Amino acid sequence: MADEWRTMAAAVSSQLLSIPRNVRLSGMVSQLLRSPVAGITSAMVRQSRASPAPLVIITRPAGQGAGFAAQAARVFGADRVIVSPLMMTEYLPIVPRLAGFSALVLTSPAAVEAIRRDPQPLPALAYCVGARTAAEARALGLIAQSADGTAEDLMRLVTRAHDQGRVLYLHGQDIRVDLAAALNSAGIETVSALAYRQLPAPLSDSARAALAGDEPLLLPVFSPRSAQLLLAEMEAAHVRAPLHFVAISPAAAAPLRQIPACGLTIASTPDAAGVLDAMQRVEWGSASD
Repeated sequence: MADEWRTMAAAVSSQLLSIPRNVRLSGMVSQLLRSPVAGITSAMVRQSRASPAPLVIITRPAGQGAGFAAQAARVFGADRVIVSPLMMTEYLPIVPRLAGFSALVLTSPAAVEAIRRDPQPLPALAYCVGARTAAEARALGLIAQSADGTAEDLMRLVTRAHDQGRVLYLHGQDIRVDLAAALNSAGIETVSALAYRQLPAPLSDSARAALAGDEPLLLPVFSPRSAQLLLAEMEAAHVRAPLHFVAISPAAAAPLRQIPACGLTIASTPDAAGVLDAMQRVEWGSASD
């Protein structure tokens, strides 16, 4: 009987090696793995078949998530990317008026979108947290300077570069660093204004199914709040899949360290390009960074 099992396992392994890299196991093979000899053939099949790309779950808000999902699809394959925003953006009228300030301080593309949705005269200058926010600010006609980093980097940019006039800090409801307080303490008159809110949204059915499945999952995380929302959703889901999180920053990574037996990588640069690069470098089974 042992010789028959070895012969069957060898035949299955031979067939699996001929399957293209990103094709899932056929129903026929799945039935075979549930057969009475599955205890032997399953292990041999897993070792023999080429590993597919992991599934990727994108949880960014819809606008930002769509662009990142397109980038991830080019790397991992369009059929390997699941888009499931954990937040919906609600934009608010901007008060006070923008024209009364010499510069804007912007920490996300959502702040730029809030300006676009509330047309009014703008100051000439915008200090931006990163390259994408700066690019979108320039599209509105602003002279944008990028800190290419975190909120702390943005604070250093403004204190170093701004010489006169009041600045307006546009932000969402949930902030990690109070830039207005920090800049006022540094002697730069700064007014804080709420420009948008990120409302929680549940994971999609396809994302929940992926969490409950067997395929490895890559989960990029772009903010501490996204990490907290993801944790809450995972508590309500039946998670079986191997997980590896890629966080944009140590702050975004911190809540994820509560999850046992998962991988965690922090991007080398705090931007979407850094996250995508780190995702491509993940080695499954490696320890957290």
